[in-house]
Amino acid sequence: MNLQECTESIRGKVGDNSGLDAVLKFDCGSDGLIVIDGVSTPNTVSNADRDADCTITITLENLNALLTGALNPVTGFMSGKFKVSGDMSVAMKLQKVV
Repeated sequence: MNLQECTESIRGKVGDNSGLDAVLKFDCGSDGLIVIDGVSTPNTVSNADRDADCTITITLENLNALLTGALNPVTGFMSGKFKVSGDMSVAMKLQKVV
């Protein structure tokens, strides 16, 4: 999946209420970024950069694996496939979304 397809996939998973109650950003480097705004009602998913409570730095390839279930979030974090900065509790809620 390209970045736009990943964005649409996340948008479909988030729906109107992600349960995040925070802003989470997937930073895919030069491939772009995806921001989940779990504070606004309804929740939104966009590619516009903004401040986030938690940022996950991940390659587009690993984001694809995460979204398709090929990469377990805990395993991915522990093996260094992505890095988390900011509020770790927001990242923990990510399992509900993906």
